[in-house]
Amino acid sequence: MAEDGVPHEVELKYRVTDIASVRGYLSGPWTAALPDVVLGETTLRLVEDRYFDTQHGALQRHGFGARLRRHGEDVTLTVKSLSLDELGSDVPPDALHRRIELEGPATARLDPDAWPSSPARELVDELRGDARLKARFTIRQRRAVCEVQGSDGAAQLSLDEVEVIVGRVVVGTFSELEIESTAGDASLLRRLAVELEASGLVSAAAGSKELQARLLVEQELAAERVRRLPRVPKAPGVTADDPLSEAGRKVLRMHLARMLAAESGTRLGEDIEQLHKMRVATRRMRSMWRVFDGAYRPRTQLRYVRELKVVAASLGAVRDLDVLVEGLDAYTAELAEPTVGAMAPLRYELTEQRDTARTALIELLDSRRYQDFVSDYLEFVETPGAAELRPEPGLPVLVRHTAGGRIWTAYEHLRAHETVLGWADVVALHAIRIDAKRLRYTLESFREVLPPGVEGVIAKVVVLQDHLGALNDADVAATMARSFLMSSGPRSASATREAVSLYLATREATVASLRKTLPGAWRPIVALTTRRSIAGLIAAI
Repeated sequence: MAEDGVPHEVELKYRVTDIASVRGYLSGPWTAALPDVVLGETTLRLVEDRYFDTQHGALQRHGFGARLRRHGEDVTLTVKSLSLDELGSDVPPDALHRRIELEGPATARLDPDAWPSSPARELVDELRGDARLKARFTIRQRRAVCEVQGSDGAAQLSLDEVEVIVGRVVVGTFSELEIESTAGDASLLRRLAVELEASGLVSAAAGSKELQARLLVEQELAAERVRRLPRVPKAPGVTADDPLSEAGRKVLRMHLARMLAAESGTRLGEDIEQLHKMRVATRRMRSMWRVFDGAYRPRTQLRYVRELKVVAASLGAVRDLDVLVEGLDAYTAELAEPTVGAMAPLRYELTEQRDTARTALIELLDSRRYQDFVSDYLEFVETPGAAELRPEPGLPVLVRHTAGGRIWTAYEHLRAHETVLGWADVVALHAIRIDAKRLRYTLESFREVLPPGVEGVIAKVVVLQDHLGALNDADVAATMARSFLMSSGPRSASATREAVSLYLATREATVASLRKTLPGAWRPIVALTTRRSIAGLIAAI
């Protein structure tokens, strides 16, 4: 049927739990209350549909699903609009569905350039842009089909037993009853629906078979990820005789395991420390790629660092706001009630921003891009020799040959800040903190091949890192309070402006105090005893 020039399908869709009972009902009592309705002879059809989209789901994102259906030697392309439920609507499910449906000839190849021209192909091209198409899953159906003729229209009834297949694996099955209007009129369908729903044997399908299949595939992928979750080790297990690439793989595997172990808690959002652990794991992995730079092919390294950066940025957006809210709550806990109330608008603005950031984070974690990244990354860290780069064929670079230089280089980068420490602004101090983390992470990566003295050096770096972290947090809180006063202050009550101004002053005072006491955390880092300790660590490898 064409509605406003656009082809549509009009059909009833029901989920079926007991297909034998429904089959018996359709062949007997169903039409007793509908004397003008005549059922034709039932025929059996075996149908196989291959559903596809782009890598990042461009068709679904624009509200369409697409499939290739083979009929003997012929292949038909079908593009349908998704139902409201599949688009995220909260409209209650109804068995009657109206959807745009475009069809055209195609080939078995997922290459629109090889398909004959048709409105369906043109729509696929428009939605995908330049992106390549990718098979998502296959739906195999055993369909019992018959024609339905009534005084107010005609329809085709199909009782379907469905298998959902990914690769060669059946990931789920379900049964469904569909009745599609032949002429696109809903009159007959509505009468049939009354009798069907009165039987209690069927329930309205909230969405298409594609949606049901997609949910089964996602459940299977989630279960597969849980099955594949690596054990979180206490230590990576690096040895001095490990090739550098294998030592790096061990360290990356440990931090990836930590990231994935914290993911469920991050999604739940009840304990902010779970998100913090997940973020730390991503940051450490990004640093590990620097620590083990040169051990892997550059393109592989660049790809994983880029994906980790995306995940870390989304986690960081939430974590930074968690820290601000937590710091604000600690501050207001010491205040009298009227002042606490006056600070409420600032806290509300922060929590609104955090909720927005959390929504974006969950969307990322649910995305096919993230799932594909994790799957690919897991395979990399679990595959010895993957993407290894050797300076000469057959000549592996061992940990004992290179760890010392990497440790000393990381220390030199940190010590070089000594020349600007006296007048460094907050941005420069943050750069010092980053290099402190890199030294710490380098020492921790090779901790298992270093003597016990490494713990004393790490402890000194942690003191500096924590000092600079507290300074940065105070500066970020001050910047946030200043921004609030600039944007919302003129519209706020005077009590709120005064309370936030006082909070701003305390954060600025904290920044000043921490800057003043910074030399106390810095001197142990550059002390002669520390340099000798690091030299001794390197000599012992």
